[in-house]
Amino acid sequence: MKKVILILVMAVTIVLSANAQKMNAKDVPTAVTTSFAKNFPTVKDPKWVKEDGNYEANFDFNKAETSAEFDASGTLLETETEISVSALPQPALDYAKKTYPDNKIKEASRIKDAKGIISYEAEMKGMDLVFDEKGKMLKEIKHEVKEKKD
Repeated sequence: MKKVILILVMAVTIVLSANAQKMNAKDVPTAVTTSFAKNFPTVKDPKWVKEDGNYEANFDFNKAETSAEFDASGTLLETETEISVSALPQPALDYAKKTYPDNKIKEASRIKDAKGIISYEAEMKGMDLVFDEKGKMLKEIKHEVKEKKD
């Protein structure tokens, strides 16, 4: 049984690493780096990842962890900025507390898509909760929880 679990864990790791690959800046298309520089002119040396055909820059912006996702032509698809948990809309905080009383929000972020639509993400153990700009629940994204080894 332990061998089966180990094989499954290895397979999931391979799939996940295939979906997100670290990149050198020189390997990022010029259209993407040009768009990044236009949108974030004060940011130097972001860390790049290629995921599902898109390019994600990770960097600090105004003292906050930020990521910006671009398609191959350089179109900015979304920007995600880490915020304090208390900065989530109150209805989002209320929903998380009521629905998952034993699961605390670990991290939160504000997401702005290409159309300027704002949403929020609350990361909890085993899941992310996504809310609209007013704090209305939109979706729940489940994650595999890694068990601690004894």
